[in-house]
Amino acid sequence: MGSQQAMEAFKVYRVLLKAVKNQIGKEEYKKHFSQYIAEQFRKNSQLSDPSLVAQRIKLANDYTYLLNSVHHHKDLLFSYDIAVDRSDEMKRLLGKSAASVGLKLPEVYQP
Repeated sequence: MGSQQAMEAFKVYRVLLKAVKNQIGKEEYKKHFSQYIAEQFRKNSQLSDPSLVAQRIKLANDYTYLLNSVHHHKDLLFSYDIAVDRSDEMKRLLGKSAASVGLKLPEVYQP
């Protein structure tokens, strides 16, 4: 892999991990997404065929675009009040509203 392709791969890797962290989450039970991406980048770091490297970089770019687009689509659906699962979003919104006046939401009892 040439130095220019290595730099491009590094940039794509950083952007993809950031998208996974922002769109999927960084909780412990979601770490396998980041681990899989890191594993694939390590495995493909030894590729010498420039066309194959370019193909893998494009695939990572496309996946990043997909993650960001799905998140943006859900935001649009939420903003237009179209039925999507909004329980987490509403909980976050209520938590922010409560925090803005110095309150904290109570924990919901789960039997």
